Amino acid sequence: MSIKKTNAARLLDGLKIDYELASYMVDEEDLSAVHAAKMLGVEPDVVFKTLVARDESGHLLVACIPAASEIDLKALAREAKVKRCELVAVKELLGLTGYMRGGCSPLAMKKHYATFMDSSILEHEKVFVSAGLRGVQLHLSPKALVEATSAQCVTIIKG
Repeated sequence: MSIKKTNAARLLDGLKIDYELASYMVDEEDLSAVHAAKMLGVEPDVVFKTLVARDESGHLLVACIPAASEIDLKALAREAKVKRCELVAVKELLGLTGYMRGGCSPLAMKKHYATFMDSSILEHEKVFVSAGLRGVQLHLSPKALVEATSAQCVTIIKG
């Protein structure tokens, strides 16, 4: 089965960043990153999910955290130097980013937003992140992902 190139993959091609595309069967009942990890046969700590938050001024923030982790919105707000932030509603995701829930990539969104990666990403040789389509993941070096998204690596998960 050939995997369709996504905008995120084309962005990496343009930046001459090495990656592999990996696909898995999508379960519409479970769009979680933990399920993606299970389907890919990897530990959840190497699969990073993309979350989108809005600060009190209405600016969007993008956060990538390990699949099984929970975001610490206070920590995200502190790192973004804003008073507070909250996750955007799922129904707003497509219009704001160009991606749907379960297929949101930190790469090639409609606009570039301030991006924050949980610093645990740097503990891995390679990680998976959504390629922008449900059931398709990019497998690449964390440093390359951080570079491609101009992300800050900070601690933004609970626990």
